[in-house]
Order: sequence, then C-alpha cells, then structure tokens
Amino acid sequence: MSEDGGITGGPSTHAHGDGEPAAIHVPSEQQKSPHTVQEDEYPLSPRRHTTPPNPFSRRNTSIDLDDYFTGPRDIAKHSKWPLFMQIHGSILPKMIIPLLVVAAWASLITAISIKVPNVNLGISSILLTITGFVVGLGLSFRSSTAYERYAEGRKCWGQLIFTCQGLGRVFWLHAVEREDSKKEDLLAKLTAMNLVVAFAVSLKHKLRFEPYTYYDDLVELVDHIDTFAKSATQENALRPKPGVFKAVGENLGLSFAASNPRKLMKKAQSPLGNLPLEILCYLTAYVDELALNGQLPIGMQQTAAYNNLQALNDVLVNTERVLNTPLPIAYAIAISQITWIYVFLLPFQLLLELGWITIPATVAASYIILGIFFIGHEIENPFGNDVNDLPLDLFCQQIVEDMETIAARPKPRVSEWVDNPRNKVLYPHSESSYSVWAQRPEAVIRNTLRNRPHASYDKTEHGEKGDQNA
Repeated sequence: MSEDGGITGGPSTHAHGDGEPAAIHVPSEQQKSPHTVQEDEYPLSPRRHTTPPNPFSRRNTSIDLDDYFTGPRDIAKHSKWPLFMQIHGSILPKMIIPLLVVAAWASLITAISIKVPNVNLGISSILLTITGFVVGLGLSFRSSTAYERYAEGRKCWGQLIFTCQGLGRVFWLHAVEREDSKKEDLLAKLTAMNLVVAFAVSLKHKLRFEPYTYYDDLVELVDHIDTFAKSATQENALRPKPGVFKAVGENLGLSFAASNPRKLMKKAQSPLGNLPLEILCYLTAYVDELALNGQLPIGMQQTAAYNNLQALNDVLVNTERVLNTPLPIAYAIAISQITWIYVFLLPFQLLLELGWITIPATVAASYIILGIFFIGHEIENPFGNDVNDLPLDLFCQQIVEDMETIAARPKPRVSEWVDNPRNKVLYPHSESSYSVWAQRPEAVIRNTLRNRPHASYDKTEHGEKGDQNA
C-alpha cells in the first residue's frame, strides 16, 4: 500500500521550509492571559501522608537487618546475587534457632557414642526409609494446602484492585456533574474515590487483626465518617506495646514469644464493628444518591456501580474465609510432631555410617526438611507481616495511584482525541492523519481497509521473489 498524503498541521503548529515541524510555541509569562488563575494564588496545605505509607519500601536505601526477619518483602527490590545465595526472602533467618538445636542434639549423640566406652547409639537406617515416606507425604500436604491459601489470597486482592478501578471509573466518568452544583459534585466524587481507597486500607488492617483507626494510612481517610472503629478508637484504643524479647523471638520464629494476634480485639471494651463493611455502606448510599438524582442516566451505568459494590463485598467475605480457615489443628499438630521426631532420629541412623560427619549431615538434612515445613507455616496466612506474605501495602498503594490516575483529567471528549492531527488512523500502513482521511470519500476509506490485510503478503511475496532472483 502506497503512503499518500501527510499530516496536516493544526492551527497551533507550523512547518519550516524543509518540511520539519517547528517547535511548539509556549507563551511567556507576559503573554499569558490575565484571567489565568495561577496555582500559587491557592497554595495547598501541608501534605501529611497523601498516600498510604509503605514501611517496606527501600527506595534509595539499603536493606536493613530487620528486613531479613520481617516483611512483606519489597518485590520492587532487585538482587544481583544468584537465587541460591539470596538470604532476603529466604526462610533461613527463622531457622537459625532450630538448626542450632539440631546441631547441639547431633553433637551430643555423636560425642556420647564415640567418646563414651561401650556406648553405641547408632541404629539401622531402615527406619530412615520407612519414616521418610510418611514425613514427605505430610510435608507435601502441608505445602500444597498453604500455597492454595496463598494463591487464593492473591486472587482476592487482584479482584479488589480490578473492582476499585471499575468503581473509580464509574464515579469519575459515568457520574454526571449537575450544572447548578458542579463543584459540589466534583468534591463528592473525590470523597467517594477516597472511600474506595479507605475500603482497601481498612481491609488490610482487618486481615492483620488491627481493628482501630489510628493507623497513619487510615486515620485521615475515615475521620469524617461515623463508624464503630472510630468510636472505639476515641473511647479506649489499645495500642500494642513492643518489647525487645518479644520482637527478637518473633523474628527468630519462636512460637512461645509470639503473642496472640487477636489480643487487641479480645481486650476491646467497646464494639469494634466491621470497618470495611461500614465503608461499603457509605459507598452504597452514594451510589443510591447518584441514581436517584439522575447522575447515572444509563441503566447499565447503575448496574456496573452496584455490581462493583457487590464485588467488594465478595472480596471482603473471601479474604475472611481464607484468614479464618487454616489447616485443621489435628493435621497441623500431627505433621509438626512427625517432622520433628524424624529430625531428632537422624543422628541415630547416620552415626554408624558417618561417624563425626553425622553432625554436619544432620544439620544439612534438617535444613531441607524443616525449610519446607517452615515455608508452609509462613505462607499459610498470606495477609500477615512475614517476609513471604502478600505485599498488601503495595496493593493499597497501587489502588491510590489508580484513583489518582483516573481523576487526573476530566472526562475526555471524543472530538479531542479523534479529530487530532497526531491521530494516524491507519498506522502503521499509512502515516496520514485524521484530517487527511476525513477529506476523502467514504468509498476510498473502505477500499483502503479492504486492501490493508494484503499489504504484508505483498511485501513477503516480493521479498521471496527478490531472493530467488538474487
């Protein structure tokens, strides 16, 4: 297909004699209209957490020591180390104490058997084969169920991001701003979109058993609405008291140092409510008002709004289901007991064949077995603060950026981007702009569209014939 015509310049562009477009003229300060409102005349108030803070973001910083033990891991951080040498994100930091215990146990058994006369604690390795199958089966079951919960949690948050984007588009693009109250309707839209962000942030805190509203990324988003969580925060908010022993114990994976995550909820002296559900009620009331005021004139727009609200409710219920339905405690206890018994029996079964090498061999084998066991335990609750849990802060940050992107420009008019000198409607087959094709008859356009699929075949055929001739 031949290239015909060129891009015609708009009223604000001119061309030099050589055919190259001139630079776009930018008016100076003296040439600007006196009626233009300068942004400095209305300075913004000091910004205080305009976006939910991401405490795990290490932009322009190095990785701290705590980042190896607490998370979630910053997925935007890139490491140049080979994967098998990376420690950040590995389960190794939480296995330090268990491996030290196993090493001490293996050293004790080996020393007694070798140094003490007439004492040999070694046994046949047949037990290693028999029990190994059962341990492998249990660890496989534990890992599969844990990853299933992890994947289900990720699907729920993916659905949440998708729904927030759809609801933001309904509020910003479909909702009509009335002539007599354009400014009020504009501010109402922004308030509703902030509540969409508040829903995601409050859901994150709810899944982490943080029932109040005093958190930095939430307090400014819900301070203007009446909720049970806000009342409980004002009346008697319980704040966790971090301790050095507890923090170190939790980082090292010591179960006796970890506190009950539901402790704040159990000690509450007033109703805590369900903050995401209450925010959803406010959003529903806003959509009802849009429909009653005629600001959603098309029925499908109202349907889209209500369907997105229902999808938010589905996400709330599904995430709570994942959180509150762990592996049955009988399975969890049995798999834990079987795994540790197998690990503690390893020195007895390796002693006869390896001697002093029993100690490093037991530690290496324990790292493999306990590593799979600890990984399953860590990702079983994908909404927590472990290194390999889902980065919920980044998901909330993404929703904030999506809302800001949607609201950055007013609803675009079709004529603004269709009848545009930069719109090459048949690119890459033609460099001609919209205005060039608009001057041609409809039959020419349709004939060009009919011949367009043959362009690539014609080029291929000519190329093959040229190769043959050569």
